[in-house]
Amino acid sequence: MGNYVDSSLIRDEHVVYEAKNHWIIFISLRSLLTLFIAPLIENWTSEFAITNKRVVIKLGLISRKTLEMNLSKIESVNVDQSIMGRILGYGAITIIGTGGTRETFTDIADPMQFRRTFQECVDQH
Repeated sequence: MGNYVDSSLIRDEHVVYEAKNHWIIFISLRSLLTLFIAPLIENWTSEFAITNKRVVIKLGLISRKTLEMNLSKIESVNVDQSIMGRILGYGAITIIGTGGTRETFTDIADPMQFRRTFQECVDQH
């Protein structure tokens, strides 16, 4: 688990599921032009976690994008997968909050498991 998720856990909170970037991020023009350094940094600095209380996502090294949303404030987690994404096991997740907040994260490994774990956590509360 990453440093950001570890440091943001509150009392009686524990990580239930942690997702990773899919290896497909290494197959792009961007990765070739940066000699694979950009996807390495992206992979190293991205954290996707579901805890027993919330969803915590952190992206970026220098400029940082974070999402921390209580499970009760999330209306749905949508999964978008192309044909290639279904074959190789990657896709995008979109987290929709109660206030209309919509955040999309792409190239997540096994996005269906992310959504399934989220639904199981919500059902337990």
